[in-house]
Amino acid sequence: MRVAMATVAKRADRANEDFAGAVPSAAVLIDGAGIPGTASICRHGVAWYASRLAGSLLGLLSLVPDRSLAALLAEAIEQVTDDHRETCDVADPISPSAAVAVLRVSGGLAEYLVLGDAVLVVDRADGAPLVVADPREVIISRSYEPAIEAAARGSDEHRRLLRDLRAHRNRPGGFWVAKDDPRAADEAITGSCPIAASTGAALLSNGAGRIVDRFRLAGWPEVMAVLASKGPAEIIRRVRQAEARHAVAADDATVIHCTALDEA
Repeated sequence: MRVAMATVAKRADRANEDFAGAVPSAAVLIDGAGIPGTASICRHGVAWYASRLAGSLLGLLSLVPDRSLAALLAEAIEQVTDDHRETCDVADPISPSAAVAVLRVSGGLAEYLVLGDAVLVVDRADGAPLVVADPREVIISRSYEPAIEAAARGSDEHRRLLRDLRAHRNRPGGFWVAKDDPRAADEAITGSCPIAASTGAALLSNGAGRIVDRFRLAGWPEVMAVLASKGPAEIIRRVRQAEARHAVAADDATVIHCTALDEA
């Protein structure tokens, strides 16, 4: 499998809370999440959580190839939680969490997992791309968005609303992300498709996925065509241009593009 990737922080003076990595047969994208006040709960921070989760997951993908993606993610969540359980309040609603997207090629199949608001796209030679997304966080967030946007950023009301939204995480009827409970991995969207029918795949953080779902600059077939011709950095460049044009605050943006899936 051949892998190209690009990642850009939301601002030059802020740590990138996304993480992208790959091993010969798999690719992992982690989109870390946190809100103001997280530092008082976890001394390590969101970027640490994202990179540590990705490292654990990539190691397991290399060493334990015969277990399901959900089982590997559960073990990675448990490992990272154990790494800071004694120093941080890992169960607090605003402690660091992350969306996860994983692609693994094995036994003639492209296996996938998505948990949270990342997206994974498999390009297929004989039809439209297969788009794997987890809509639960987006659906719940919609009811909070008007109030959050109206509240002054950094105000007590703004923090309260964000905390209330985060309280829906990892509970029935809410949305699911990687955080402190490995059982969240059981809620991931998983599946597989034949490698022979796939020409490539892409993993995008929600900051990069804005090219389709927020700015509507392209559909997924065009995104895959741009990736094939110009690479992941071009997707992020177009997103940044749209953010500037619409005066939308930037988000960390990451794209992984995988080709030659049958060469794992």
